Amino acid sequence: MEIILLAIVTFIFAIDQFSLTELLYRPIIACPVIGAILGDLNTGLVVGGTYELMMIGNMPVGGAQPPNAVLGGIVAMIFSVKLGFSVEQALGASIVFAVFGQYAVTTTFALMSGIMASADKAAENADPKGIVRVNFISMLILGSLFALFAVLAYVGGEAMGEQLQRLSEEYQWFMVGLGAAGGMMRYVGFAILLKIMLANDMWGIYFAGFAAAAILGNIEATSGATLLLVAFIGVAIALYDFNINVKINNLGNGNGGMSDGI
Repeated sequence: MEIILLAIVTFIFAIDQFSLTELLYRPIIACPVIGAILGDLNTGLVVGGTYELMMIGNMPVGGAQPPNAVLGGIVAMIFSVKLGFSVEQALGASIVFAVFGQYAVTTTFALMSGIMASADKAAENADPKGIVRVNFISMLILGSLFALFAVLAYVGGEAMGEQLQRLSEEYQWFMVGLGAAGGMMRYVGFAILLKIMLANDMWGIYFAGFAAAAILGNIEATSGATLLLVAFIGVAIALYDFNINVKINNLGNGNGGMSDGI
């Protein structure tokens, strides 16, 4: 039953990346679902949150595909729940499988490039069913490849469980390395996001957020809601900045509006 459910949800997560676009495939959503299937929802929440930080800055641009978040998260869950790996070790070991997911996406795109001519022909003939058929073919290819990889990882992980456990005991230095690599990747992902989004005039707010998190996190009364409180502070700053910019635009030329304040 676990294998069947794993294949079904992996298929859905795979096609959600490019077709459904409901963000179900993101690790913070997908991993808890996988955790519920594998019988450990708490590990799913921990792995999902950590893996989301790793992959938050990795976005596909055209044909350039980063290591795939779907397959990496699923394999990390299998290693963590079924083989007893720590979260960091499971994430470090899952990167190899995330690269396989990248290859699966690239392979699907390559196959579909030859089929798109039929979609163009259907568009010329005003045949929406032909276009829908091409979309279904692409979803079937991608979803099937991902479901296959997930099942192989599950079955292979179960079969090699004792060997991997023995490997972790005999080559402790290797497992420590995986743990260190998995621990660093979340910061690398966040750094990639900051490189894209952070403007020079936002550095003060950026450091103030770290300071607020450190202060609130070390106060017993507020430590349980640190992230929520920091988010409220961020919303307050954003609303204040928005209103100030709207007023400046309205005073400057009289043609400003709500959209000019964003």
